[in-house]
Amino acid sequence: MKKITVGVIGAGRIGQLHANNLLRSDVYELKILADVYTDHLKETNFAKNIQNITNDVEVIFEDPDIDAVFICSSTDTHVDYIKRAARCNKHVFCEKPISLDVVLTKEALKVVHQCGVKLQVGFNRRFDKHFRSVRKLIQEDKIGKLHVVKITSRDPQIPPESYIKRSGGMFRDMTIHDFDMVRYLTGSEVAEVHVKAANLIDPVFSKYDDVDTAIITLILHNGAMAVIDSSRQAVYGYDQRIEVFGSNGAIEVDNEVETNIKVSTKNSISINHPKLFFLERYRDTYIAEINEFAHVIDNKAELSCSGEDSYQAELLAMAAYKSWKENRTISMSEILEVYT
Repeated sequence: MKKITVGVIGAGRIGQLHANNLLRSDVYELKILADVYTDHLKETNFAKNIQNITNDVEVIFEDPDIDAVFICSSTDTHVDYIKRAARCNKHVFCEKPISLDVVLTKEALKVVHQCGVKLQVGFNRRFDKHFRSVRKLIQEDKIGKLHVVKITSRDPQIPPESYIKRSGGMFRDMTIHDFDMVRYLTGSEVAEVHVKAANLIDPVFSKYDDVDTAIITLILHNGAMAVIDSSRQAVYGYDQRIEVFGSNGAIEVDNEVETNIKVSTKNSISINHPKLFFLERYRDTYIAEINEFAHVIDNKAELSCSGEDSYQAELLAMAAYKSWKENRTISMSEILEVYT
């Protein structure tokens, strides 16, 4: 098929990751990379392989050759860029979340719908081969009626304070992936949210009305329950495990390790640590999601992760925050009454 010409907004870590994957792709042509700061891109492969590296985002929206815009900038810019891209008849790939305000997210989705463009949100874990297999097994009724979903999601180290203060908090920034995963795996919406959370790792989080450790219980409309165990610091590596338990059995996804070598001696048994961070653990998912986006644009595939999926995850993050602050179970009906 004809190559899809794209512009990328944002040249930070995630923007560079997508830019590299786009440059390696045989279905995309990366024409423009825009960011407020571009000095760090000098003498890199980006400078050598991208036609235009600029501080002016407007050139992406104004260029008639640009078919799609990848939005990898700070979260507070997403809504504006989504609207502008849609009104310029350009498809949109946007990193999660769409915004930290569900009202603004809903406004962006309305514009996307009115303009008739495609919007895919970067919940990349939906494209993980293990999690996709779990979902397929659930849909094939391999373990019967769902009873419990357990998700362990622990980062290896806390982010810098400069990131923490603008992240929107653990529920919106980190656990939002797990809220989305519960919906993705079960195919069910959430009825109730209950959170117990604390600052057990570093007082810097409380400085920004945030937490670093949480146990989140979700009651689903299909009768199943989900438990998310979330932490900002696991000293042994990036801990990403899922167990799904049903009436006829269970499915488990363990951590990925660099090798599956196990050394057994008289004194001990040892295996490798989990992969260190998300860029290693989920490397393939970032490629898979942009490949699928190309098929969506070409009308050969349906969206696997829509703007509506982001909106629902954002609502759950809001409910989680409210549950923590008010120390009570939050019914999603009370959230939906206000925001739908």
